[in-house]
Amino acid sequence: MSAEPLTLGQRLARQIDAGGPISVAHYMAEANQHYYGTRDPLGADGDFTTAPEISQMFGELVGLCLADIWMRSGHRPGPLYAELGPGRGTLASDALRAMEGAMLAPRVHFVETSPTLRERQHALLPHVVHHDSVETLPETGPLLVVANEFFDALPVRQIIRVADQWRERVVIRRESEGRFLAVPGYRRIESGIPAIAADAPDGAIFESPDAGATIAFTLANRIARQGGAAIIIDYGYEGPALGDSLQAVRDHGFADPFADPGEVDLTAHVDFTVIGNMARHAGLRVFGPVGQGAFLQRLGIDARAAQLAATSPARAQEVEAARRRLTDENAMGNLFRAMTWVHPDWADPAGFAD
Repeated sequence: MSAEPLTLGQRLARQIDAGGPISVAHYMAEANQHYYGTRDPLGADGDFTTAPEISQMFGELVGLCLADIWMRSGHRPGPLYAELGPGRGTLASDALRAMEGAMLAPRVHFVETSPTLRERQHALLPHVVHHDSVETLPETGPLLVVANEFFDALPVRQIIRVADQWRERVVIRRESEGRFLAVPGYRRIESGIPAIAADAPDGAIFESPDAGATIAFTLANRIARQGGAAIIIDYGYEGPALGDSLQAVRDHGFADPFADPGEVDLTAHVDFTVIGNMARHAGLRVFGPVGQGAFLQRLGIDARAAQLAATSPARAQEVEAARRRLTDENAMGNLFRAMTWVHPDWADPAGFAD
């Protein structure tokens, strides 16, 4: 009889026992790779709900925003729709339907590593081409990119103040408690600490989104070479800033990030300054970030909601509730931020000016 396979927690415990503590970034990467690779986490039966699952209006307006940029930039031939972390494919389905109404029918490419989610996406969009990373996206044709709640799931390094030093925060296994813990490591960090951290108190944490910055820079350089634009929507801030933003979600509520690795969704707030600077370094123009609510309202969500309610009066309350959830300051309107990158020869995006 074969032995039961080890859980991710057991594998990480063995890894730590053999090689010592692992970085928070390593822990987060391992946990999320297992988490997304073994389930569909979305919807009422999952752990969380994203904006595209709330209403078709979200994806439609994102698609129309990209179509508008493409049209006002001269209808460049051979465009590609590329989405990073596309979930079930709901956003793409709504965006592509709206694009078709604007006479735009781009080739569809997804950056997705989860076998479970790839299967869901293929069922909805049979002609989609999947990629493990942005590096393998086609090298010809302008890129029309969407990244909704993608960067927040990427691992971040955490650097913690200990007396007069900054050290990498690491994860250990405390056998007596039977759980993982994050503690200051022995490695001293000498560079990359922002000036605002000079007088930080003991225990202060600075997060460095190295993985997100690398992907952003790679993607921005592709847009700089091929033309196009990218819309990035996520919850985050404009750094540099101090604070521990690592959090876990399970069954639509918060959980302990260091309990049950691979069984909870781990995220960290996105530093839009870093992401935007990667695009600027590649030569792109950067717009935002602005609140998701303001972005969607400038794109016409109020008019679209009224249109949907008039078309289907029985759904009017549902449509209005979704509009409020996506745009109200006390819901997703301020928590989530929108940023757009545009090739220097392409038109300005809508959604960022009154």
